[in-house]
Amino acid sequence: MSHWMGPRVLAALVLALCLGLTYGAWRNAHDASEQQVRADFDFRVHELVNNIAGRMQTYIQVLHGVQGLYASSQEVTRREFHAYLAVQQVDRHFPGIHGIGYLPLLSGAALARHEASVRAEGYPGYAVRPHGQRAWHAPITYLEPLSESNLLAFGYDIGSEPVRRAALEQARDTGQAAMTGKIHLVQDGGSAQSHGFLIVLPVYENSLLHGSVEQRRAALRAWVFAPFRMGDLMAGVGGESARQLDLEIYDGAQLAEAALMYDSLQGALSSAASDSLVAQETITIAGHAWTLRVRAMPGFDGELLARPRLVALTGLLASIVLALTAWLLAAGRARAQVALARSSELTGQLEQGQASVLAMAEAAQRSQAMLRSILDSTIDGILVDNIDGRIFTSNRRFRDLWQVPDALDWQADGAALVRHVESQLEQAAPFLGARVHAPHGHRERRDVLHLRDGRVVEQYVRSMQLGNEQARLWTFRDISERSQMERREHTRRQVLEMLATGAPLERVLESVVLSVQADHPAMLCSILLLDESRHRLVLGAAPGLPAFFNLASHGHDLDTLQGVHGIAAQALRDDLRVIVGDLHAVADAQETMELAWRAQLQSCWAEPVRGGSGKLLGVLMAYHRQPTLPGAAHLARLSEAAHLAGMAIEQAQVALALRAGEARFRSLYDHAPVALWEQDWSAVRAALDVLEQAGVRDLGAHFQAHPEALQRLAGMVRIIDANGAALAQVRANEDDQRRGALGLAQNFDDSALPRFGDALLALAGGAHLYECESSFVRLDGAARQNELSLLVMPGHADSLDFVMVSSLDITERKRMNAELLQLATTDFLTGLPNRRHFMAALENEHARLQRELASCASVLMLDIDHFKRVNDEYGHAVGDAVLRHLGALMCQALRKVDVPGRVGGEEFAILLPGTDLSAAAVFAERLRRRVAESSLTIDGGIVITITVSIGMAAMAGTDADCDAVLARADEALYRAKRGGRNRIEQNDGGGDGVLSKFMAQ
Repeated sequence: MSHWMGPRVLAALVLALCLGLTYGAWRNAHDASEQQVRADFDFRVHELVNNIAGRMQTYIQVLHGVQGLYASSQEVTRREFHAYLAVQQVDRHFPGIHGIGYLPLLSGAALARHEASVRAEGYPGYAVRPHGQRAWHAPITYLEPLSESNLLAFGYDIGSEPVRRAALEQARDTGQAAMTGKIHLVQDGGSAQSHGFLIVLPVYENSLLHGSVEQRRAALRAWVFAPFRMGDLMAGVGGESARQLDLEIYDGAQLAEAALMYDSLQGALSSAASDSLVAQETITIAGHAWTLRVRAMPGFDGELLARPRLVALTGLLASIVLALTAWLLAAGRARAQVALARSSELTGQLEQGQASVLAMAEAAQRSQAMLRSILDSTIDGILVDNIDGRIFTSNRRFRDLWQVPDALDWQADGAALVRHVESQLEQAAPFLGARVHAPHGHRERRDVLHLRDGRVVEQYVRSMQLGNEQARLWTFRDISERSQMERREHTRRQVLEMLATGAPLERVLESVVLSVQADHPAMLCSILLLDESRHRLVLGAAPGLPAFFNLASHGHDLDTLQGVHGIAAQALRDDLRVIVGDLHAVADAQETMELAWRAQLQSCWAEPVRGGSGKLLGVLMAYHRQPTLPGAAHLARLSEAAHLAGMAIEQAQVALALRAGEARFRSLYDHAPVALWEQDWSAVRAALDVLEQAGVRDLGAHFQAHPEALQRLAGMVRIIDANGAALAQVRANEDDQRRGALGLAQNFDDSALPRFGDALLALAGGAHLYECESSFVRLDGAARQNELSLLVMPGHADSLDFVMVSSLDITERKRMNAELLQLATTDFLTGLPNRRHFMAALENEHARLQRELASCASVLMLDIDHFKRVNDEYGHAVGDAVLRHLGALMCQALRKVDVPGRVGGEEFAILLPGTDLSAAAVFAERLRRRVAESSLTIDGGIVITITVSIGMAAMAGTDADCDAVLARADEALYRAKRGGRNRIEQNDGGGDGVLSKFMAQ
């Protein structure tokens, strides 16, 4: 009995063991297949949602193009509207759009006139429907293409239906695109089987402001819109990958049957969809939410779920075969039963071990391949080595960044790679120092490396543990473009500050040239100016070129210049950019390019320098010692430098004109080209005498109480004569002067009568000269600004019958000064005051507190939490958008007396005059919550939320200077950041200044 029981028990054990192994293998294969199916499903759902959002954004851009058509024209006729959309071929290139239409905003009184106008255009049956009087109407007036179905909607008043009207009002108030809810298109003739929606964009009057809601409502002119039918819109959105998905789109956030707008598979097909592979997404299009439910259809998993069944079947057959084999061997060799059982057990263990080793090896290979793919796809160069210098790995970006040749065997010789990197650096000390003094623990070291080819690389070194071995992770990022942009912005600000402070033209032009050469070390530049005759060149700035080379062009006639300087003359004569990539290629180079050979120059580029009005002022020359052609970056940099040079030259010319005007003012009788007016104020003097006799002693108070008296006196001034410059200034001629068309309004208009009153009091009081600024009106009705000098000629002080007035139109100068002041005091990115302007306001407030010791003020320092992570994950363009977003939130929360400012990269400050620390804490907490609860949506529908850490300190008149309160606020800010961020701390001299704590999730 035991002879047969032993083999049976052994076979049963072998079968049970194999079945257990088979079950484990089946479970692993089943779980892996389900994960793969879920990942594939999620990817297709994400791709489908992005396709829908992308298509809708494209359609909205089409509407923006039509909106731009109306923004560029005061009136767009039906023919022009048709011609524009015929070129677009909307029905061909943008499936789903059933037309582009125009909806004028009509009052009830204008409805009949509108219908008559459209009928006159060739549509005798046109009528606005539904009939009835409403507060306003928005009928479909233009609709392209005007197909048979679109004719059904022609004349339909969209404003008559609540859902459509809500979208019109939303677009009107926001100035953005707005989408309606679920509707039935008029084009479908009221069919309940198809659903659709509309997208509308507002069209405002070009001459009116529309910055606020009230301004937008007042400036609204019309709407442009596009109707969509869901079935046509969704046709082919997901491509081949969407055929195995059931897509349902609901209007709003609820999955209600009444809100269903689209179902790709209806009826029995939809009921067969999977209940486990389901995804629900909400997208916002033109301010309106859609809820998308996506379910997988039968067969979506394909052959993935068939693999576990194959594993189970194979394992079952193998188990049966092994069990049968064990039973046969045991029955045939009963004497070796124990040995055979042991052998079978060892065989099973060996097979299991081999399978485990193979699985581990395969998993290791996949992990290594995935890690290599991730490393090679990063934007940073990565290198991993140990403290002995042995290199473990590097990614493709590192090898491209440092131009590592394929022949370099860095794995066998790590020192060779170090020498290769060192040979490309201008200063190798930071790189070598990081190798010797590597950081420990969780610290990291940052250095900036400058390469010989002009690139700038940011280097980070961190320590890491690889198994039992200490290693280092090197990260390299090319920041050349960012560094160049920072240097260009610094140069731009420096030039604007020099212009604002009246620096000499030579210094400004030299600063422009040096900034270009700093960005491109291989380039030498000069600026050549046209003299007053505009026939000769004079040297403006050329700090890097030899003296003999500069003297060859200075003071020479354009027609006599040859060779390399002849290229500058050609650019000025043709008013075009000239590029000569190789001076050797010029036909007569050996004879005319001797100066270039002596100066070791082999290529030349010429960029004309123009003023704000387009007037040619000179030329910017760029030279190279090697034959080369400019790239797009070079041309953009030269154009920017030429623009800055043009501003500097025009500013110098304006200053020169002002000085010349002052000299000509001292020679009024020499027919100088300044505006001169000979005036008779004798009637005004007589009227003043009458007022004195009537008992009026304080003329200033009398004019303030009776402004009509000042207006009457202004009408008594007689214009006796005006020179040609004065006539040109007010757009008049000698006939206008003879027939008495000129009056005091050409010196003082109605808004400047207080200045006239001041001048009258001064001259009547015995002053011989009075100067002021005033506004005046030209004969063509344009209001301008001028500088006035009123001179009472000797011997006429008592009668005022001979007053000589000189006027200078300073409208453009004041505009330029205002623009320069704005550029010099405002941060270009956020529009907030820059550090210089903020520090000036802080100094003024400190001076006020020193005078008024009982008063108070507070200062807040703000820093965006984890701002570097935003730049690293989304790029610097998104980082700039985040900075602008924070600046807008700050401005919304401030009073008129508060002063914000951007004082660093992501650091901001706020001055709160007249506010103690308790009130400042309330304001800071309100601002912190506003920032944390707001969000910024970037391209792709990604929503970014940020938080800020705030440090605050009280400002006192007893402080030595205004830097003291900034230091206290800055210390409180860093306590807030060390304490967990998204919180407020105050520095009041105590130990714990925490006001609130809201940790960022």
